[in-house]
Amino acid sequence: MYPWLLLALALPSSAALDKTHGVPPSLVSKYVPSTTGAHQTWTCLDGSKQISWSAVNDDYCDCADGSDEPGASPGGSGTSACPHNKFYCRNEGHIGGVIQSSRVNDGLCEQECCDGSDEPSGVCPNTCQEVGAEHRKEVEAERKLRKTGSKIRSTYIAYAHKEKKRLEALAIDLAKEIEVREKEVEKLRDIAERAESISAAELERKKQSPLYQSLLAHHTALKSLQKEHKKHLEREKALGDILNSLRAGYNPNYQDMAVLEAVRGWESLAGLPHINDVRKDDTETGTATEKPKTEEEEDEEEGFWNAAKIEKELDKILKADHVSLLLEHDQIIGPASTHSLLFDISAYLPDALIPSYHSFRDSIVSVLTIFGIGHGDTRDASAESNSARKALSDAEHSLKMTRDETQDANQDLLDLFDPEGFGVEGEWKKLDDLCLSKDTGEYTYEVCLFNEAKQIPNKGGSSFSLGKFSSWNKVAQPGEPEYYTRQHYTLGAKCWNGPHRSVELVLACGTENALLTVAELEKCEYQITGTTPALCRPLEDERPKDEL
Repeated sequence: MYPWLLLALALPSSAALDKTHGVPPSLVSKYVPSTTGAHQTWTCLDGSKQISWSAVNDDYCDCADGSDEPGASPGGSGTSACPHNKFYCRNEGHIGGVIQSSRVNDGLCEQECCDGSDEPSGVCPNTCQEVGAEHRKEVEAERKLRKTGSKIRSTYIAYAHKEKKRLEALAIDLAKEIEVREKEVEKLRDIAERAESISAAELERKKQSPLYQSLLAHHTALKSLQKEHKKHLEREKALGDILNSLRAGYNPNYQDMAVLEAVRGWESLAGLPHINDVRKDDTETGTATEKPKTEEEEDEEEGFWNAAKIEKELDKILKADHVSLLLEHDQIIGPASTHSLLFDISAYLPDALIPSYHSFRDSIVSVLTIFGIGHGDTRDASAESNSARKALSDAEHSLKMTRDETQDANQDLLDLFDPEGFGVEGEWKKLDDLCLSKDTGEYTYEVCLFNEAKQIPNKGGSSFSLGKFSSWNKVAQPGEPEYYTRQHYTLGAKCWNGPHRSVELVLACGTENALLTVAELEKCEYQITGTTPALCRPLEDERPKDEL
């Protein structure tokens, strides 16, 4: 049989097309003619034109929207009667499909049209029963997967709500704890200020002691002696210069006994050789030599300072802090008696009575001091002040830690159901910092969700950071299911002569949290696929609405 004959046989079938051929079920009711006498008409779906009913599906485009040719075949030029039209395949026994009208009657059996309705009758076999059965099998498997996954996902959501209650209770408890700690800090601050006040008063009292006053007197005396000593040294140097000049310049032949006596006396005092002997040896230096020690100097009392030591050590003594020395002295000798009960009993009193007790105690101590019976607290006031200040510092630190913990708890509450964080239902909170891994032979790839991705060599060596979590899917909106199908981990370790390592984690619904594949799409840019129950949303319907 000749090919042109096959085409000729198919033409009557095309000419006798059903008017609703290629029309989706939702629009079939609109393809009904209007009868006026013996003439039937039809209005284009856009309402722009009324045409003869016989012009519908006649392979000629009459309507601007192309609605009159839903099942038209291509014309002789290889284009459909109406450009950009859609053709609907009913696919009875399976799911309806839609293709471009340009693919109708093109001699190819389209996969979307398992009933063969896109080609003339007899060209393409109807495989919808087999395809439909396979599709329903896949759908059933997918539904079982989603049913199981959604149950696991519901436990994640329950965990988020439980975490919400825990954080709310924690925030309340921490608020109460802050209130208690604030009161404790105020109490300890008052005690520290009182202790410092007592310490200052006690220090002023100790400064009146004979020991301290003697130290001050000795300090003044040493300062005065040092000043006078420097004056004498300067005067001695000036006189020495005068006598050296006289010794070097006088005429020994001129018998002036006063001058001769002065020169001889200076030479003896300074330990210099006689000037005439020096001139004879022609070794005049003009400088004094060290005077030999006399018997009297060798017998000086042990421990006395010479001029050099005085010059070196006296400034250190004069710079000493006498208040510190006084306090160190008190620490060494210790308290003269046991602690007074008056200064210990406050530890056993209720907070409300402590101010009254302190006032009463201070009054009693003041009276005793006036009569010379006591001098206040016998304990080391400075040590008490330091202890009070340390207790205050510890309490302030604890208060700060509690406030920081409260801030973290409140921030966790805000993040819990944040669409940009753990999801609208909080389903991702359960997976926070969950580490998943995939062994690829040479390397093991590890992703700790919301934290960091790593590349770990299996045969030893350093691991590399592939980046830290930076965002969800950037091409979708927060809250949309698609938004949570991708995670981005960026700014990992820098590649040699390349970019910083990064990972795109592509996730799908699954009954397990697992990594499936690893691929390096570009240099140091990885794509890792995986599954998680967090993406398994509950099924809304048991079967597709267009399945027949």
